[in-house]
Amino acid sequence: MRKIRYSGPRPMISQYGIEFKEGKEDKYVYLMISIQILKAIDKDFTENKHYSYDLGTKRISDEDILNTMLRYEPSLTDSVEAEALTYEKKLNQEMEDIKNQKALSEIEKDVWIKNLEIMKDYRVQRAINKIFYIHSIYEIVEVIKREKIKEIDTPFYEKYWHVLKSIEGTINSQKGSLRANIAVENKNGAIKTILRISGQM
Repeated sequence: MRKIRYSGPRPMISQYGIEFKEGKEDKYVYLMISIQILKAIDKDFTENKHYSYDLGTKRISDEDILNTMLRYEPSLTDSVEAEALTYEKKLNQEMEDIKNQKALSEIEKDVWIKNLEIMKDYRVQRAINKIFYIHSIYEIVEVIKREKIKEIDTPFYEKYWHVLKSIEGTINSQKGSLRANIAVENKNGAIKTILRISGQM
């Protein structure tokens, strides 16, 4: 079974070496936040269809993240496995394509392929984390619809913004009248990122 665990930033791999792209973080760092939001909003809201994310929210273990997601998607591990295998085939094809590049010397091809082989597990883990993250966003959107949640706010930090942007994009890409938009506002003396949802639930 594929596991959730931190991998690292996006690697830039070539015949010249391996570098890591600043700002292209592993989705693992956002998955923790998305699961915290998922667990918090999936409850019986009464009058106020609003959720405010607290910085003091307890950290969730990798095992708890997986178990939480499996409650929503019992067949999730099969889906992740299938998507991970597809990604591995893509990586293998990438190496085959390099072998066929006529502009490269044999030494350059060998070095590039060796660098890709070294980073293969690392890249697969990044892909697995991204797959889990995308599924977590879909699960959040389903809870938003079911519970008719109108607003989620979080501290104004990049990681929280990223997760709310993912939720916003997923809602706005779906059919129907449901729409989401993000705003940054001062609420009770604190700067907040606010996701507001409108339209027919």
